[in-house]
Amino acid sequence: MDNQIVIEHLTQKEKLQLMEDLWKDISKEADYTPPVWHKNVLDNREQALKEGKDSFTDWKKAKEDIRRQIS
Repeated sequence: MDNQIVIEHLTQKEKLQLMEDLWKDISKEADYTPPVWHKNVLDNREQALKEGKDSFTDWKKAKEDIRRQIS
Protein backbone atom coordinates (compact mmCIF):
# COMPACT_ATOMS: atom_id res chain seq x y z
CA MET A 1 0.00 0.00 0.00
CA ASP A 2 1.76 3.14 -1.22
CA ASN A 3 -0.81 5.70 -0.09
CA GLN A 4 0.46 5.85 3.49
CA ILE A 5 -0.10 8.92 5.64
CA VAL A 6 2.69 10.04 7.94
CA ILE A 7 0.65 11.23 10.91
CA GLU A 8 3.55 13.16 12.42
CA HIS A 9 3.57 15.42 9.34
CA LEU A 10 -0.11 16.38 9.66
CA THR A 11 -1.37 19.50 11.36
CA GLN A 12 -3.84 19.16 14.22
CA LYS A 13 -6.60 20.29 11.87
CA GLU A 14 -5.65 17.60 9.34
CA LYS A 15 -5.48 14.94 12.07
CA LEU A 16 -8.97 15.80 13.31
CA GLN A 17 -10.32 15.72 9.77
CA LEU A 18 -8.68 12.34 9.21
CA MET A 19 -10.27 10.98 12.39
CA GLU A 20 -13.67 12.27 11.31
CA ASP A 21 -13.28 10.74 7.83
CA LEU A 22 -12.17 7.40 9.28
CA TRP A 23 -15.13 7.29 11.66
CA LYS A 24 -17.59 8.05 8.85
CA ASP A 25 -16.11 5.23 6.79
CA ILE A 26 -16.00 2.68 9.63
CA SER A 27 -19.52 3.44 10.81
CA LYS A 28 -20.92 2.70 7.32
CA GLU A 29 -20.00 -0.97 7.71
CA ALA A 30 -23.10 -3.03 8.55
CA ASP A 31 -21.19 -5.47 10.77
CA TYR A 32 -19.44 -2.81 12.86
CA THR A 33 -19.84 -3.32 16.61
CA PRO A 34 -18.45 -0.61 18.89
CA PRO A 35 -16.05 -1.74 21.61
CA VAL A 36 -17.44 -2.35 25.10
CA TRP A 37 -15.55 0.61 26.55
CA HIS A 38 -17.70 2.94 24.37
CA LYS A 39 -20.79 1.80 26.29
CA ASN A 40 -18.99 2.30 29.58
CA VAL A 41 -18.08 5.88 28.65
CA LEU A 42 -21.66 6.59 27.54
CA ASP A 43 -23.06 5.09 30.75
CA ASN A 44 -20.72 7.26 32.85
CA ARG A 45 -21.69 10.38 30.92
CA GLU A 46 -25.39 9.58 31.26
CA GLN A 47 -24.94 9.23 35.02
CA ALA A 48 -23.08 12.55 35.17
CA LEU A 49 -25.95 14.20 33.27
CA LYS A 50 -28.48 12.80 35.73
CA GLU A 51 -26.39 14.13 38.63
CA GLY A 52 -26.05 17.57 37.00
CA LYS A 53 -22.27 17.17 36.71
CA ASP A 54 -22.26 17.40 32.90
CA SER A 55 -24.21 19.06 30.11
CA PHE A 56 -24.66 18.85 26.35
CA THR A 57 -23.05 21.07 23.73
CA ASP A 58 -24.47 21.38 20.25
CA TRP A 59 -22.24 19.30 17.92
CA LYS A 60 -21.92 22.09 15.37
CA LYS A 61 -20.82 24.52 18.09
CA ALA A 62 -18.45 21.94 19.60
CA LYS A 63 -16.73 21.38 16.24
CA GLU A 64 -16.44 25.14 15.72
CA ASP A 65 -14.91 25.53 19.19
CA ILE A 66 -12.39 22.76 18.50
CA ARG A 67 -11.45 24.21 15.12
CA ARG A 68 -11.02 27.66 16.69
CA GLN A 69 -8.73 26.20 19.37
CA ILE A 70 -6.43 24.48 16.86
CA SER A 71 -6.27 27.26 14.26
